[in-house]
Formats: sequence, structure tokens, C-alpha cells
Amino acid sequence: MESGDLKIFQAVAREGSITKAAQVLNYVQSNVTTRIQYLEAQLKIPLFRRSNRGMTLTPAGENLLDYTNKILILMDEAVKSTQYSEHPAGPLRLGSIETTAVIHLTPLLTEYHSLYPDVNLSLITGATHGLIQKVLDYELDGAFVYGPINHPDIGHVAAFEEELVLISKPGKSDMRELLTKPMLFFDVGCTHRTKAESFLSEKGFTNYQIMEFGTLEVILGGVSAGLGVSMLPQSSIAKAEEAGIIASHRLPEGYRDLHVWFVHRSDSIYSTTLSSLLRLITQNGTVL
Repeated sequence: MESGDLKIFQAVAREGSITKAAQVLNYVQSNVTTRIQYLEAQLKIPLFRRSNRGMTLTPAGENLLDYTNKILILMDEAVKSTQYSEHPAGPLRLGSIETTAVIHLTPLLTEYHSLYPDVNLSLITGATHGLIQKVLDYELDGAFVYGPINHPDIGHVAAFEEELVLISKPGKSDMRELLTKPMLFFDVGCTHRTKAESFLSEKGFTNYQIMEFGTLEVILGGVSAGLGVSMLPQSSIAKAEEAGIIASHRLPEGYRDLHVWFVHRSDSIYSTTLSSLLRLITQNGTVL
């Protein structure tokens, strides 16, 4: 049983399809099919149930996937343990909530790249819960998320401090009137949305409408057009407010504070690429 076969098996199990797994791995589809068939022949038991809707794991396949995940994680850590050097180099996979990526990360990552040009940086954006799961699954080396985060497998470093504000179309200032309007947010898992729902409940609003949008720009556009209101970090809406297209309203204490943390797996072996970023974050003037 080879590690390459386990990686292919893991991809098929996650994607539920030979075709999708081949696309993710950038392999020829026939090669993926052959390796799965070889693995099943070697183990003398079916690992997947095939149907028109795709491929699902058999009980034997579920057991093998559990071990495969652990084996591939250990192999990845073994590689990272050899990557300690005075000069960081290689990949560094990062994630971030969108508002932090837009406002804070460009100067931080620019400084990091100038110090360590041989590091191959990559960055994806998403919601806090999804990014944390990717860190736990070793799909990301670290992520900037809202916290604090209490998880036995997660280590964290304070990164940025934000203030959450209610935003609306200019000209309206009565808080209770504004709270009757539709709330424009990112999808489920957005920290702003969680705080907003708690705030609305405290104010006695139980029947409210939420509209989901994919980007910060679209939310700002909807608010400025009078479609509804939203709650966002002050730094992310400052330019729009200066331009006069939206107005911000301060929230009560207890709802306005947002803390951004950089999270990573606490049980992983850090490469110099990650440890160098951690040092830069803690030395940066924007830390809490």
C-alpha cells in the first residue's frame, strides 16, 4: 500500500466521484480508477459503493479513510520537521475572514514577503468556523479568524482589534427604526451575524429578515441603496462612510468589540515559514 494510492483514495472519498477527484488531483481519470481498483484488489474488499449518484464508502472504506487521514497527516508533519532552516522557504497556506483580508493583511503579508521572498504564500477567505475546520484538517497552516477560540487542538495569537458598527443608508439615525429593516450579511457562520442576532433578541426583535450576500462590496452596495442595514467592522466601512454612501452607528458595549486571532494547530510541528509569521504578528504594532 503506497502513500500515493492513499492520497487518491482520500480524494475520491472526499469528492464522492472519480471524475471530481481526478480534477482536484490533476490526474487522468483512468489513472484514478486504476489505482482505486488496485487498492481494492490488494485489500480484497470493496472500499466504495458505486451508483449513478457517485461513490460512497463501505464500512471497510470508512475504516481505511480514518487511518488514511492519520497516516497522511503524520507524513506531512514528517516533511515539515525537516524544513527548519535559518531561511524560510516553501509553501505557507493561509486563510482569513474577508474583512480582515481586505483591510489588514496586505501590509502584513507584504512585509512578510519582503523578509522571506522564497516562501510561496497562498490565501483563501471564508467564515470563521469553516477556516478553523480547515486548520484542524491540516488544509491550512493557519488562519485569521474572530475569537477567542477555545479548542484543545488550536493554538492562537492575538492579531487585530476591531469595532463592530451598525451601518445604514445616510440620513437615518434612530436605532430601533433601523433594526426593523432587513439585515444584510455573509452566509451562516459569520461572526457579525451571530452578534447581530443576539443584539436583536436583546432588543425584543424576533421576526426579522436576513439577506445573505457573498462579498463585502455587495453588502455595502445594498446598504447604500437602502435595501437594508448590516453590522461590519468599522475599518472595513471607513472609506464608504467617508465617501458618504453609508452611515455608521455605534453599538452598545458588549456588542462592539471584535478580536481577530491567528489560529494554528497546537499539536503540529511548525516549519520556519509558520514560526516566522507568528513572530511577525506578535511584533506588529496592530496586536491586541
